[in-house]
Amino acid sequence: MAVKLSTLARYQTHLLDHYENFPHGRYVSLIVVRKTESETIFRTEGSGEGLVKETVIAGIQDQRPLRRVVITKRKQTAVERRTGRELLREQKMLKHPKDNRGRELDHECALNTNQPCEQCIDCMLYGFAVGGGGAQKARVITDDAFSLAPVSQVTDRRTFNATYDNSTMRSPLDGKASTSINEDEYVRPETHFLDIETLKDVTIGELQYVIGNILRSTRYGAISSRLGRVKNTIAAIVFSDCELFSNLELTQAVYDRLPHDEDQNLPFPLADRDVETAIQQATDHLLARVVSRTPVVVRGQDLDAVRAETVELYRSPEQVKALLEEIDAGYSAAARQRSK
Repeated sequence: MAVKLSTLARYQTHLLDHYENFPHGRYVSLIVVRKTESETIFRTEGSGEGLVKETVIAGIQDQRPLRRVVITKRKQTAVERRTGRELLREQKMLKHPKDNRGRELDHECALNTNQPCEQCIDCMLYGFAVGGGGAQKARVITDDAFSLAPVSQVTDRRTFNATYDNSTMRSPLDGKASTSINEDEYVRPETHFLDIETLKDVTIGELQYVIGNILRSTRYGAISSRLGRVKNTIAAIVFSDCELFSNLELTQAVYDRLPHDEDQNLPFPLADRDVETAIQQATDHLLARVVSRTPVVVRGQDLDAVRAETVELYRSPEQVKALLEEIDAGYSAAARQRSK
């Protein structure tokens, strides 16, 4: 059953018809707005570290130094990879790794085991490395994402404790007081981060798979079972023949175009509409300086249609399975070509 992605199909000339081993210089940049919808802690679970922060220049025009919260690149793609792998596991599309003699192992492909299958969609798109040899460079290129507003506006601290069964800080067994009192620094709800995920030499099916992973991922950072709700929105899709501007440059250009008060501070929380308008203006300004063929920008009605088709696709397990099988067949064909 062929999957119909009519809107993305209009841009087929900017994508590969099938997976190939050699680079072709076809880039797709997904400009993503990540907006926190609950208290969120962007650090490793159980590490005890604080939030990652960097002091950078506020904007391109506004040259004041500004301290921003950072979501490191791994904290973004790791979540989206797991979202995609859940789907692959559900559809039985994860492969079995092989040992040095080419025999299949009992377990399926899994992250962080040094035993990737080297064949599944996740391995072929997001990359893998094997200690003993093989590797696939990721074709999903990411960077650190920066908060639009400064640390002082978007963070706070909360003290928490661990109570006993009797809902007090004293043990019902011996009456001793608990010492489990800690403090966490967190990112406040309705904080906006800007991110560009760049896909290199992908097919229309692979592009749709990555878009689905982004839109379906909702929990980021530490303690994500209780915190860390994030809403991802794709603000634009840009087709080009090279990588575009950085996350930081985009953040700075958007910052300059947002409304400020008389003391040159941003309002908090920022209105989504203001952020969207500033992204559109900043993107057009920055694209004019990119050394490439004329970039093709998808926004407005076409972008709305891509979102609608993504929703429709995931409503149907049969359509999802057909999409994954279509992508997977392209890798199999490339493997057969290599073996000739």
